[in-house]
Amino acid sequence: MFPKVPDQHKVGQPLISNGLGVLYVLFTTVYLFLLYFSDLIKSPANVSAPISAPLILAACILFGGFMGLLDDWIDLKWRYKAFMPLIAALPLIYYAKETGARTSIALPFIGTIQFGSIYFYVIIPLIVMIVTNTVNQLGGLNGLETICPAIVILGLMAVSPLYSLMVGPLIFWLILAYFNFQGKVFVGNSGSFAIGITIASFAVISDLKLSLLVSILPYIFNSAIILLMVFFTRKKAKVSFDGEKLSSDHRRSLITVITYHRPLTEKQVVGIIALIVGIFTLIGVLIQLL
Repeated sequence: MFPKVPDQHKVGQPLISNGLGVLYVLFTTVYLFLLYFSDLIKSPANVSAPISAPLILAACILFGGFMGLLDDWIDLKWRYKAFMPLIAALPLIYYAKETGARTSIALPFIGTIQFGSIYFYVIIPLIVMIVTNTVNQLGGLNGLETICPAIVILGLMAVSPLYSLMVGPLIFWLILAYFNFQGKVFVGNSGSFAIGITIASFAVISDLKLSLLVSILPYIFNSAIILLMVFFTRKKAKVSFDGEKLSSDHRRSLITVITYHRPLTEKQVVGIIALIVGIFTLIGVLIQLL
C-alpha cells in the first residue's frame, strides 16, 4: 500500500514502507470528531459562537497531513513549504479570538509582554510556521520524527486541562514511534508535518506558549544551524555511515554536532537528542507550574 524507500543508515539499505504518518492523521481526525460528537469537551462558558477545540485541532492536523503528502508528491522547495503552515493558523486565529485567549506572555526575569491584536495575526502564525518546520527539519534518523515530538506533547499534556484531546492520538503516535525507532516504518513528510502542526495547535489551544517555546529550543537550535550554514556556505549537513556507526566531519545540524568526530550508532544519536529534548521539555513544564 505504501511506497518503499531505502534506509540510508542500515547495512544493505533495506527498503522500508514510507508515509505511514497518514495513518496518524486519519486516526487522530476520527478520534477528534468522536470527541466532538460525544460533546465530552465543552466550549468555554464565555463563548456564544459554535466553536469546538476538537474540530479546530482536527482541521489543523488534516492540513498538516495534506501538506506533507503534497511535499512527498512534488518535493516542494523549502521557500514554498516554509510558509504553507500559515494556512493552518487560520482556524487557530478564529479559536483564539472567539475564546478570548490571553494575548500576553510572561517571561522569567523579563516580565509580561502584551502583544494585543498582534498575537492573533502575527504570533499565532509564527508559532505554527516555526514549530511545524523545525520539527520537520530534525529528522533523517529512525525515531527522531516521532519519539522527540512525543516527549514535547507529553510535557504539554501534563500541564493542559485539555489533555484528553491528545490521549487517543498519543497512544497511536507512540505505536508508530516504536516501529519507526526499530526501522520498520517511516512516517514520511505527511507524518512529520502533521505531528509538528499537532504540537503547535495543541499549545495554542491550551495557551501554553512559554512551555512550547522552551520545549522546542533544541529544534530551533537545529534549524538555525542548518539555515545559517546553507545561507553562508551553501553546504548541507550530512553524516557518514561506516556500516555500524554514524559520524561527521562538520557541525551543520544538531545531529552533526553530536556525531562530530564521535562515531555513534543511530539509536545512540536518537537517544541523546531525545534526552536533550526531554530536559528542555521538563524545564518548560516546571516554568509553567511555577
